[in-house]
Amino acid sequence: MYSLDSHKDMVEAVWRLAYIAEFREGNNLAHLERIRGFTQVLGRGLGLSQSEVQLISVACQLHDIGKVGLPEVLLLQQGQYTDADMQKIKRHTTIGAEILSNSCSPLIQAGESIALNHHERWDGSGYPNGIAGEDIPLSARLCAIADVFDALTTPRPYKKEISPEDAWRLIAGASGTLFDPQLVQVFTDELPALLKVKKSVEKH
Repeated sequence: MYSLDSHKDMVEAVWRLAYIAEFREGNNLAHLERIRGFTQVLGRGLGLSQSEVQLISVACQLHDIGKVGLPEVLLLQQGQYTDADMQKIKRHTTIGAEILSNSCSPLIQAGESIALNHHERWDGSGYPNGIAGEDIPLSARLCAIADVFDALTTPRPYKKEISPEDAWRLIAGASGTLFDPQLVQVFTDELPALLKVKKSVEKH
C-alpha cells in the first residue's frame, strides 16, 4: 500500500506546485489547507483507509493546477463571466490533467484524475466530459463537495460568503443531481468536524 509518510518531499512538492495556481488567483493559500482538511474529514467519514485518505487529501490540492494556463485577467475578474469566458475557464480541468499526465507517482496520478474530473456532476451535467454517477472517480467526487463548500463559505473579491448552514442546505438540496448522495450524507454527518477544520485554518 502506497504511504505518504515516507514521501514527505513529494507532499511538499505537490503543495508548492498547487500553490502556483492559487498564488496567481489572489494568493489564496488557505483554500489549499481547507481543501486538504475537508477531504480528510470526508474520506474518514466514508470509511476509507488512512493511506487512501492521505493520498486523496494531498492530491486534491492539485485540483485547480490547470488555472496556471488561464489568462490572469480571467482569474482576477470581478463580476459576471460571459459564455466565452466560461468556456475558457472550463479548460483548466483539461490543462491540469495535461500538466500532471504520464506520471509514475500514484500521488500525481490521483492529482491528474482529480484535476480533470472535479467539475463533473452526479447527473452528468458537469464538465469537461459530462460523465455521471460512479463513473466519476471517488476522489473527484470528494473534492467536488469540499471545493463547493469552501467556495460558498469563503468571501472572494467578486462575492460574499454564505453561512455554513446555508451552504449545507444548498449541497444537501443537490444530492442526487450535482453530488453523490452517499457523500452528501457523509458531509451532513461530518459537518461539525468540517467547521472545526475551517476555524483551525482561519486561526493561522
